[in-house]
Order: sequence, then structure tokens, then C-alpha cells
Amino acid sequence: MLGQRLAQYYASRRDKFELLCASIEKESAIKSVPYKTVDITDKNSVKKIILDFFPDFVINAAAYTNVDKAETEREEAWKLNVTGVENLAFYSWTIDAHLIHISTDYIFDGKNGPYIETDRPCPISYYGRTKLAAENSIRANGVRYTILRTNVLYGPAKGGKPDFVKWVINSLKENKVINIVTDQFNNPTFTDDLANAIAKTIEFRKEGIYNIGGKEILSRYEFTQRIADYFKLDKKLIRPILTKDLNQPAPRPLKSGLIILKASTELGYQPHSIEETFAIIKSDLDL
Repeated sequence: MLGQRLAQYYASRRDKFELLCASIEKESAIKSVPYKTVDITDKNSVKKIILDFFPDFVINAAAYTNVDKAETEREEAWKLNVTGVENLAFYSWTIDAHLIHISTDYIFDGKNGPYIETDRPCPISYYGRTKLAAENSIRANGVRYTILRTNVLYGPAKGGKPDFVKWVINSLKENKVINIVTDQFNNPTFTDDLANAIAKTIEFRKEGIYNIGGKEILSRYEFTQRIADYFKLDKKLIRPILTKDLNQPAPRPLKSGLIILKASTELGYQPHSIEETFAIIKSDLDL
């Protein structure tokens, strides 16, 4: 989802940037961009693509993101979220490239959010532990880096697994009752806003850790209500529940969200309003 938007963003700016996109897929979802297949968990594969292309910036938008499956598929989650990141960091360091890495609010326990960049991490899920381990590995590596922490990423990607907004729209259009938690709080992040933050990081060559999120902190239930309102869908199908009632394998941080003051001040980061993001999604996906 993020990779697609980044590919589109930089493909339209080829007068200023030379772009190479890569993923484990055999073909790119964006046909107009230079593309190679790479498995970031394979050190030699990462070595070849970085040393051949010799980038100034490496943007890592890859991750194992299934929070519940990570509790049992621990080796797979660790390989992608930690070992893969270590490979990218090492070869970025080798050629003095700047690594931009996407992290998450799941490195926190969700007891005292919203969080600033210097708050003490305390992950409560295995997924969160892998993402924190990746951050620590990058910081210890010596590579020039920027870590952008985000939460509840959504946007108008074509194909692949639907994001939360598209899932809500599809479910309500099919008259399905959906259970939505009232006790998880975040500031959902629009993919285009995160892509813009990455562009600002590159433009200003900023290093360190930045929180990137939406303008509003609200419950997942309130967010779902806003989706239904904007797309004129039946809100009666949205059933409020508590997180504990879902009996999910992985615990979730409840009172979370990310304070974006540092990014606003140092990067000039200004996210869209929620309704503005819905308008873009509606236009891009012909909803």
C-alpha cells in the first residue's frame, strides 16, 4: 500500500530522482517504474541490489504486519521485521546511504498514549517486539537513518489485502454486521501523508525518529462511524464492542496514538483531514 504510493510519487518526479523499486513479488503493481525482485531476508540479495544501484536513500516499506499470526509465526515475523532490516541497514551503511524505516505505535503498551518520540517503548505483542528490535538494530548499526513511526495506515491502494477503510466500505455495502472496538484510540495515518513525510525527510535530509499520524485521535469505532457517514452507508450495521471481546491472539495497545508536533515543526508535516482523505480514496478507487 505504501510502496505503491511512493512508486507513483517518485515516478512522477524522474527529472529530479532516479528510482528503483523492489519487493519479493515477481512483478511490480506499478508497471511504469524500474523494478527488481529482492528478498530482504537474504543478505546476498540485498547486497547485490544495493551495491548495483548505489542509492543515496533506501526506503523500507516492507514488513510482516499480521499482528495475530506473529504470535505463532514468530520465526517468519522476526526474519522479515528484524533480519531483513539488519540486512538493509548493513549495506546502506556500507555505501553511506540514508535508511528510512517505517515503524509503529505497537512498540508501546497503550497505557499512556498518545506518545511522543522520546517515550519509553514497552511492546505487549510479538509483532511490537520485532518492530522495536528493528529500531534498536538500526540505531546500533551506525547507518544514517530516519525512523518514521506511524499507526493505522490506510489509503487508496489497488489490489492486495484491503486496508481498514476499504474493508469497512466493502462490508457495509454487502450489508454485513461488523464488530468495531470502542476502546482503541489512534490517529489513523493516510498513506499519501506518510509518503509526503518521507519526501520531506529526503528533501531536508533529516535524521532521527519522527511520529507520523493523522490530525485527530479517535476511537476505532468513531473512525468507522466517520467512514459510514462520508460514504453514506448504514451505520446500524456497526456494532460497538470491547477489545477483550474479540479474543484476539495478540494484545493491542488501547490508549495509543502519536503526537506529531516534532514532524510538523521540523519537516513541515501537515496531514490531510479525515474527510479530505476519504475524498481522495473515493476519487482514486471510483467508489
